[in-house]
Amino acid sequence: MMKEQASEGRHLRTYQYDADLIVTGGGLAGVCCAITAAREGIRVVLVQDRPVLGGNSSSEVRLWVLGATSHMGNNNRWAREGGVADEIMTENMWRNPDGNPLIYDTILLEKVSSEPNIRLLLNTAVFEVTKKNADIIDHVKAFCSQNSTLYELKAPLFCDASGDGIIGFLAGAAFRMGAESEKEFGEKFAPTAEYGELLGHSLYFYTKDTGRPTVFVPPAYALKDITAIPKYKRINSQDHGCQLWWIEYGGRLDTVHETETIKWELWKVVYGIWNYIKNSGHFPEAETMTLEWVGQIPGKRESRRFEGDHMLRQQDIIEQRTHHDAVAYGGWSIDLHPADGVFSEKPSCNQWHSKGIYQIPYRCFYSHNISNLFLAGRIISATHVAFGSSRVMGTGACGAQAVGMAAVLCRQYDVHPGALLKEEWLHELQSRLIRTGQHIPGVVPADKHDLVKEAAIAASSEYVLRHLHPDGDSICLNAAMGQMLPLKAGNIPHMTVYADAKEDTALQVSLRASGRQVHHTPDLILQELVVPLKKGTQAVTLSFDAVLPDDNYIFLCFMKNEVISLHSSSERISGILSVFNKTNPAVSNYGAQTPTEDIGVEAFEFWCPERRPAGKNLAMDIPAGIALFGAEHVRNGINRPTHQPNIWLADKADADPKLTLTWPEKKTIREIELVFDTDFDHPMENVIYHHPERAMPFCVDTFVICNDRNEPVIKVTANHQSLQRIVLKDPLETSKLTVHLKSTHGGTPAGMFAVRCY
Repeated sequence: MMKEQASEGRHLRTYQYDADLIVTGGGLAGVCCAITAAREGIRVVLVQDRPVLGGNSSSEVRLWVLGATSHMGNNNRWAREGGVADEIMTENMWRNPDGNPLIYDTILLEKVSSEPNIRLLLNTAVFEVTKKNADIIDHVKAFCSQNSTLYELKAPLFCDASGDGIIGFLAGAAFRMGAESEKEFGEKFAPTAEYGELLGHSLYFYTKDTGRPTVFVPPAYALKDITAIPKYKRINSQDHGCQLWWIEYGGRLDTVHETETIKWELWKVVYGIWNYIKNSGHFPEAETMTLEWVGQIPGKRESRRFEGDHMLRQQDIIEQRTHHDAVAYGGWSIDLHPADGVFSEKPSCNQWHSKGIYQIPYRCFYSHNISNLFLAGRIISATHVAFGSSRVMGTGACGAQAVGMAAVLCRQYDVHPGALLKEEWLHELQSRLIRTGQHIPGVVPADKHDLVKEAAIAASSEYVLRHLHPDGDSICLNAAMGQMLPLKAGNIPHMTVYADAKEDTALQVSLRASGRQVHHTPDLILQELVVPLKKGTQAVTLSFDAVLPDDNYIFLCFMKNEVISLHSSSERISGILSVFNKTNPAVSNYGAQTPTEDIGVEAFEFWCPERRPAGKNLAMDIPAGIALFGAEHVRNGINRPTHQPNIWLADKADADPKLTLTWPEKKTIREIELVFDTDFDHPMENVIYHHPERAMPFCVDTFVICNDRNEPVIKVTANHQSLQRIVLKDPLETSKLTVHLKSTHGGTPAGMFAVRCY
């Protein structure tokens, strides 16, 4: 028995930890920041005030991770975020294709706990900041409620990824809350006070069918009059989880200090909705259904936004402006919600897409008045309008990875974040980010350390697209469809497709391209054809006089005609896609974006892929062939399709696809990196969705690397990741490396985006 009395009082047990970087906030942004930094050798403390990692994506909230891919519902092709975010999402697909949020939790915890340079503090909330002087943070204090322990955390650098910006707020960093006027930044989409200046919080629920009748007696606080929710007619018994994103409230309140008030109102709404489903009599199928889970903390969209040396704004997004210091990107729509949320008569969201992904400059990721404070996640330097796009988790994680790498360089050169704008350091930041899998649109690194740059490259074969063979299925043109094909600038090759017509008719063909290489919106019409068809099956040869002005993808568009079907092919090829002019109301895609007033956004059509196993390519013949899958791509510095495929593919008939690197003298190789195709067009939603594929069909499953004596030195099986970074136990002395690609997950032509040696 322990017995003690201390009338003078007691002190909490206190631990003091020093690190190179303190990351506050263990949402997806904080996780990706911490892992990125730790893997480069600096010591990180990751402080999370919840029992699990992931923030809004965790099992506590259960919102799917999305970013530039937008459910494949916009024109942002191959836009999924790379780096650690991609590693997490592809691993979740491999282990958790059914979207179990608890399994997703374990993946995040495993990734963080596996890093020896990360000290993870869960259930620990920062509450005090101590500064060296007006613009430098010295240390912070945090309290863990589970072990009643106080922590003093000291570092030269801090990253605030906490959502509400607790470090920035306490440190005195400049911030904003609410919407800017149109006049301040010239943003024509700036909301009125009547619409509201803040997005609210949401709470979700899960249901299950018990197989037997169940009862539900609502708690006394449940909303009793369902008609108080103007959208009550859209309620159904099948939606659950973050499909209920529109259950939103709080935009008229202080979304920091009144979160508990907001939560209670959301609980009233959630239990009122479920009472309506169970007990109104309008949903007989709900007789055997019960509530399985209701969120205990709300998913928060907006509170403080902190000021950096640049504020991302509407024009950066819509015009896809370029920035010399680009380190990340976004692509979600500008997605604002009425402040009254579920009680508003207005549409639940107001989404306007850009034609393509946009750069986010480094200047958005640090405070302009607190010298050693980085910003990550939804609190980065952005206007309220731009925040409508940059706030989503995939985009937040992408930017946070840039912060993690920037912290590494700050420690390496003993400087504060703003100093990295020096041209030499900025280029190093971009190059090192791309090496870890980050995609920065429009930025090609100059990696002077990569030995592959000076090697001779030879491939066993190179794929040439001449045929996509028909497999018997057909695609009815009940909606317009297009085949995306990469071409060099110049003449368009002749192509033959195969059509079935139910009656004599005409096939309308529109040859299109993107007006700029930075997007995949087919807004440039090069030529249009009208081809008469007879009833029955026939080959249709297409000849064009148009000239493609720049290297780019063309869109071979076949306009809607319900009496015509086109033969399809089950062949899947990296960098080759079919797209459809259909709708996706979940992301405000109704086939075309048609602004009704001058709000500073563009009108254009949506041409989007369908998810596998649908969305097959067109069966077609291209006698001249498209030879854009050469081995030289493995060192061009671009690790996904952009305006060209950027991948080496072997010929389909190649029994031993291999790439050989040769140097005139022996090299000492300590690291080898390979980049594979995990289909960056796939959004990989981590919850709700069931994904039929655990691994992407284009991804190499097994590979072997041999030295100059043809001896295997590395063999990897069951690969499903984009990036394989191999650190050799013993340096390899060799004048040649041969990479043998044994198989892919989908029987597709084997290939890779990059091979790098150091």
